[in-house]
Amino acid sequence: MNDIYDEINISSKGNGKRLFRYALQFKKPILLALVLLIFAVGVELVGPFLAKRMIDTNIMGIEKPWYETKQEDRYAVPYGDGWYKREDHWSADETKGREVRVLQANRGYYFVDAPGVPSGGSREFAGGQVVIEQKDGSTETFPATRLTRSETYAFYKPEFRSILLLAIGYVGLLLVGAVFTYWQRLLLQVSANRIVRKMRNDVFRHIQRLPVQYFDKLPAGKIVARVTNDTEAIRELYVSVLANFFTGIIYIAAIIGAVFFLDVNLALIALPFIPILYVWVVVYRKFAAKYNRVIRTRLSDINAMINESIQGMPIIQAFRKEEATMKEFDEMNDEYYKYQNKMLTLNAITSHNLVNVFRNFLFIGVIWMFAGDWLGTAVTVGVLYAFIDYMNRMMQPVVGIVNQLSNLEVARVSAERVFTLLDEPGVEVSEKRIERYKGNVAFEDVSFAYKEGEDVLKNISFRARQGETVALVGHTGSGKSSILNLLFRFYDVERGRITVDGVDVKDLSKQELREHMGIVLQDPFLFTGTIASNVSLDDPTITRDKVEKALRDVGAYDMFMQLPGGLDEPVIEKGSTLSAGQRQLISFARALAFDPAILILDEATASIDTETEAIIQNALDVLKRGRTTFVIAHRLSTIRAADQILVLDRGRITERGTHEELMEHGGKYHAMYQLQLGGVEVVA
Repeated sequence: MNDIYDEINISSKGNGKRLFRYALQFKKPILLALVLLIFAVGVELVGPFLAKRMIDTNIMGIEKPWYETKQEDRYAVPYGDGWYKREDHWSADETKGREVRVLQANRGYYFVDAPGVPSGGSREFAGGQVVIEQKDGSTETFPATRLTRSETYAFYKPEFRSILLLAIGYVGLLLVGAVFTYWQRLLLQVSANRIVRKMRNDVFRHIQRLPVQYFDKLPAGKIVARVTNDTEAIRELYVSVLANFFTGIIYIAAIIGAVFFLDVNLALIALPFIPILYVWVVVYRKFAAKYNRVIRTRLSDINAMINESIQGMPIIQAFRKEEATMKEFDEMNDEYYKYQNKMLTLNAITSHNLVNVFRNFLFIGVIWMFAGDWLGTAVTVGVLYAFIDYMNRMMQPVVGIVNQLSNLEVARVSAERVFTLLDEPGVEVSEKRIERYKGNVAFEDVSFAYKEGEDVLKNISFRARQGETVALVGHTGSGKSSILNLLFRFYDVERGRITVDGVDVKDLSKQELREHMGIVLQDPFLFTGTIASNVSLDDPTITRDKVEKALRDVGAYDMFMQLPGGLDEPVIEKGSTLSAGQRQLISFARALAFDPAILILDEATASIDTETEAIIQNALDVLKRGRTTFVIAHRLSTIRAADQILVLDRGRITERGTHEELMEHGGKYHAMYQLQLGGVEVVA
């Protein structure tokens, strides 16, 4: 089990590097966003310092020493028979008069006409005196006069202009910070969308390069889930997770630095939050990784089953398998539900509420220490306010990081699945073009197995010359389709050699080889579009005239022109609104429109009625000239005119020749033909 998790961790590190490399492709907007983020953070961090100045200087500063002045100016306050100015508003060349103080005791303000009044301690007013008690229990008494509301207002009035300017500056910084934040988030999210668009294109492009056998092993629904669901989860990684993590880390680092600048003791109290957050992330990921891997796998399985059920709905309903299918789906869905609940429980336990608990404990501890004068005289009310403001600001990115942990794990597992698909060996799509080959095909002692040690083709050798029609017949599993799979290079030959015009097919890219091949399958596949687009496959070299000619050659033009839209009649998924014969005719016209040198008909007439088959047979007599044609047919009456008939049995060619030669031979072909005609003669 430990080895498995080691492999997962190694894989995760590698996937992280690959995700980072994707991000580097759009590094300019991302770096610009981070610069704007730094500016936004810097602007926002100035705010608490402005608030601290308002509190300590403009509001609490009233308790600083005041000195009598003979000169009236903007900072001088009239009281009684004199004018008084606060110590921080005196210039160096001015001569100060006697010292007085304005102190707050209980809920009132008092004018104390005495020098050397201490700033700290608890205060009481009684009998025209202010009694100040220090921490050591000593007391001092000073004569005091209670100030009226208007008199108190007069002592605050000189600070109003400064408070207004600071307030305007505070709001201005908020607006500037909002502009920086808007642009940095926009740039980050646009970059994230571009990254995932590139990744999704890469995944889909890679799917086109994968060999056919890959799709034999993995259900279509699972592949669809990786292209859509998993890449969407990765999009959330770039859009939300990394944006919150980058923002959070910069904010936390900047705020810790600002708090150190504000007061070292308070910073040391806040510092333990960093290791707590780190441990939090590690513990969360340990459990979330296991849960999310099961969740993503089950979601992929559900997609695959839904896709398969929709494809096979006629069979499910025809054989009354609805309940069994539903039971299988329920079991899969229940497991998905169970692990989703486990994730919900984990998220609830480690949610942002826990952050708030830590924050509140911190605030209670700091306020308690402040009230007990344990933090020293340097920690004023303004410093305390700034510290609490900074901590609240720091909690926001912490909450943002914590809330994105679940998305981080989902994205990490999704990235693992996407990169596993991208790591599947594929074949580069060649853009090289070759001249149309003649179509002389030779199989030279070819053997092939889908599974090692279980040969489905054994020592197959034959030649097909240009313009010849070669028919492959035999019972199911005899190897007919495997021969054509090898010719098309859906699979590669393991032993022996296949040549086209004397050139080994392995020396040609798959695209070069298939450029001059056409194929018509027993169950033709039609794409969403129109009849015309399904014939041309939107190839710009296939003109409308070529489409119409191909349909005329197969005898289907008049049939389709009778439809409301003619050749532009809409075709929905798989052509389900068309008959089997119509779909087959479109598929046949598609192959002919590309004018292949080699034409393959894989039981192409199996689902066509007798009248339509006659139309195709008449067209084939003309179209086969100069074109090598391979035909797989169970209805032997359709291949009587073939130049060469190969009879296969258990992967070997047991008979070969024309129809007449094989009938004279009286072997397996003769027996199958007689059986299809309703005869009684059977050869063992």
